[in-house]
Parts: sequence; C-alpha cells; structure tokens
Amino acid sequence: METLIYEKLKNDRVKCGICNHFCIIESGKRGLCHVRENRDGVLISLVYPRLIASSVDPIEKKPLYHLKPGSTSYSVATVGCNLKCEFCQNAGIAQMPADRNGMIQGDTVYPGDIVEDAVRTGCDSISYTYTEPTVYLELALETARLAKKKGLYNIFVTNGFMSPDVVQLLEPVLDAANVDLKAFNDRFYKKYCKASLEPVKENLKAMKAAGIMVEVTTLLIPGLNDDDTEIRDMTRFIARDLGPETPWHVSRFHPSYRLTDVGPTRIQALEQAARIGKAEGLYHVYTGNAPGLDTENTFCHACNKLLVDRYGYRIKNHMTTPGQCPACNTPLHGIY
Repeated sequence: METLIYEKLKNDRVKCGICNHFCIIESGKRGLCHVRENRDGVLISLVYPRLIASSVDPIEKKPLYHLKPGSTSYSVATVGCNLKCEFCQNAGIAQMPADRNGMIQGDTVYPGDIVEDAVRTGCDSISYTYTEPTVYLELALETARLAKKKGLYNIFVTNGFMSPDVVQLLEPVLDAANVDLKAFNDRFYKKYCKASLEPVKENLKAMKAAGIMVEVTTLLIPGLNDDDTEIRDMTRFIARDLGPETPWHVSRFHPSYRLTDVGPTRIQALEQAARIGKAEGLYHVYTGNAPGLDTENTFCHACNKLLVDRYGYRIKNHMTTPGQCPACNTPLHGIY
C-alpha cells in the first residue's frame, strides 16, 4: 500500500513524513523503520495488512488506568519500529526487520476483520500496541475509522516520535494514548534509542491539546534515567505542560534485548520516583511491573478515597457513579 505521508524528490528519491526521522530514501531502499520501501519513487508500506500479533488484553496491560478500568482491549501489531531502543521489551517483533535482513512476517488481516473480532470478543476498545503503531499508520488509521463507527475506543501505545502530521490525522479518531517518555535528557534518547526527546515532548502537548486522553509511562533503568533531578524535571513537565491530572506510570526495568548488563530496578527506586512525581503535583502516579505496591491503585486526588483497587490485572472498582468519587463527588480524570 502507498504510504499516506511522503514527498517525492528528484531522481526517484522520497522523503517520508510519518515520523520525526523524516527519512530520505533512495529507490530500492527502506527507511529506518525497515517497513517502508521506495519503489521507483513511490513509498510503500510493507506491513499493510500484515498482523504479527493480535490478542484480547486487559486495558490495564497497556497500561491505561483511566479508560474504563477492568475492560478488555483488542490489541494488534505489525512488525517494525522507528526507534532502536537497546532495552526493547518486544524486540522479537519490533526489531525483526532491522535485525533479520528486512524480514517482514505476519498474517493478512484487513481493518474490517480487526473491528469485527473486537466486537465479537466483547472488547470496548482497540489498542495499536506491542510494536510502534506509527510505522503501521495506514492499517491503524483505517481500522480506527471503522472502529469509531462501531462505538469502540481507539488507543495508541506509542513512543511518541510520530510527525505532527500524524497527530493531526489521528485527532478525529484517537481517544487515548499511552506515550513512552523514555527519559528526560536528549543524550539518553540519542544513545539508547537513536532518536531525540524534543519531538516526543511536542507530540505529548499536541495530543493533549487535541483532546486525546494521555497517560505517560517511563521505564526506570538503574543508572541511566533514574537520577532524582531528571525525574523531578520530567514530572514537573508532565504536571505543568500536560496537566497534573495526567497519569504517570513508572515501571520496573528487567534486563532485555541488548541491555543485559544492567540489573532490575530496585523497588525502593520505583517508590522514590513515585514520591517525586507526587511532590511535583501529579494526582495519579502508578508503579508497574511490581505487583503488590499500593501505587497501583487509583485514589481521589481531593479526598484520597480509594476508587480503583488493583493487584496485577485484578480490579475492584469502588465508584458508584462512573468517573466520580463517591465520597466527595470530585470528577476522576479519564473516560468511563
């Protein structure tokens, strides 16, 4: 399928407009995501409509804690990613084309089939997740438009490195996004992700301004992005530029992919990061990959009443009126 956003250049070269790499691609070559190929001056998506994964997941697995807690989300992905994170949790599929000589795998599944399966399995939403949905934008966008007609919510689980044009395209159909804010310094992004921080910050602000419900996730990696000052700057940005109601998930790192010489995040470091987030004014700070901490739960920011009790994916909702504290009637941020 022809790519939605690109520019034709001289000598059959093209400039891709899907993400902030803005790759200039020679004829017969691919962009950095390895799933868009220039064929004689026409930029083609190699992953429409080839799903590598589909599953019915708890919404909390995304993680999204403020969109219909306890519901299920039909989750899909193709291969490919526009970042090269050394700590990638899904490298087997996200980095498949880059690591395996351009290999593209997946079953042919059209947007209408995805929506039909989501409805059949009783899901309230469709999540474009596991890899990076920006690189399969054509499939995600067409599916999202059909999903809206069926009353389903659409969710991006994303690294946030898409181009501004993509945010504009998604605005009418995207209800929520969980955006990985991987660190709050550009050196980390360049060294460990082969990307940059500023476009992610700008896209977060653009999504929020567009009315997309945003939650933010940071994988806390010992010695690399867990400095107290950096965490303070990050959470201050979230509270100031996105709003104190914006949920922040700070998740425990486990060695993976090419970053195996760093140990797991200490529980105490997660708790310290959560304390900093709360001190900077964030209403909702959650810890991930560490079941049992009470920072998995949702409390009313006004009176501290327990609203949603979580243990892993087991949920107990204490709200009698959806999205409202039963004790003080304060609205709870989110979609209920």
